[in-house]
Amino acid sequence: MSSTIRNSAIVLLVLLMAGMAFTAGYLTNEFVGGRPGAAQAAEEFSLFWEAWGHVERNYSGRLPAMQRVTYGAIRGALEVLEDPYTVFIEPRAREEERDSLRGNFGGIGANITRNEAGDVLLAPIPGNPAEAAGLLEGDILLAVDGQTLGPEMTVTEIAELIRGEKGTTVTLTVRHPGATEAVEVTVERADILIPSVSYRILAEAPAVGYIQLSRFSGESAGEVEDAINALQQQGAKQLILDLRHNGGGLLNAAVEVADHFLEGGVVLYQESRGEDERVFEASEETVAPAMPLVVLVDGGTASSSEILAGALQDRDRGLLIGTQTFGKGSVQLVYDLSDGSSVHVTASRWYTPNRHEIDQQGLAPDVVVEASQEAIDAGRDEVLERAVEYLANGNS
Repeated sequence: MSSTIRNSAIVLLVLLMAGMAFTAGYLTNEFVGGRPGAAQAAEEFSLFWEAWGHVERNYSGRLPAMQRVTYGAIRGALEVLEDPYTVFIEPRAREEERDSLRGNFGGIGANITRNEAGDVLLAPIPGNPAEAAGLLEGDILLAVDGQTLGPEMTVTEIAELIRGEKGTTVTLTVRHPGATEAVEVTVERADILIPSVSYRILAEAPAVGYIQLSRFSGESAGEVEDAINALQQQGAKQLILDLRHNGGGLLNAAVEVADHFLEGGVVLYQESRGEDERVFEASEETVAPAMPLVVLVDGGTASSSEILAGALQDRDRGLLIGTQTFGKGSVQLVYDLSDGSSVHVTASRWYTPNRHEIDQQGLAPDVVVEASQEAIDAGRDEVLERAVEYLANGNS
């Protein structure tokens, strides 16, 4: 794999919460102290202090601060649940998470790559501040706010220099393609608008429309509908929906996209402790109720992507081709604690129309295709090739 590919990164220049693909599963709550049985729990927890007393009296090394001990005890208790999404977050990390969710930070909207010669290249994303300020495809980035970019700096570190509070400006020193002199371009940071959908007619199969859905945003349902309509106008009779590497996003967006392919019926079930089961259903109106459909999935297909894929699979609307999906099908409530830390608690779980539990299990594809290293090195997409072959053979 070339260093260009290894070092490339799509930089939105706005920090989202780690694992943004799973943001559909997070809700913030006020912390409520106290619970039934607290006195009994305190009595049982006396065993901890009994054990820790022996450590304090006899341990030969340096004892950690009690805050670290407390944090460790919380983490240990949560590990007993064997749920990777019920977690404890320390104050600093929680503050960064809150900043991301509040949207205080913005960027310029550009892709950053470092080529084999070590140059840092910019590619403005249409409709965003970088393009509006005059940055060009292939600009070589030399400095950020006067700080020269050294060869040791990673793409992530460079992106961090450019990132900042929305409404503020950043000055980039760049050399335009074909130019010899550097120029300074000042860009005002803002929310970054990046389409979640790309689409095209496949050159090797003119009757097949290909739609890649990278995440589930508030605009995704409309973007998918526009893509379907455009592809139909271009002659598409069959569709491939690529959900590979789609880590999720908004739950409602997944339901709305499923609605484009399903005529009524269940999309998913949600079960929550102490609440009645919630059923999400498609409407009777749909965009592509009968077009033959294949869905591409892999280990990066998670959360809302699995909701969509699971609904299409269970309802016999779309065949899944690829590898096992990630297995993230739960909702976490976030409780802020008194010292600024927080605990994320799994409170709801999602099930497909046939009541297959997604969480920690994932979805098994109908046709398993694992890309070989030989094909990857040759630039071939074996999963997509298998989907085209399947449709070409008249399957639907």
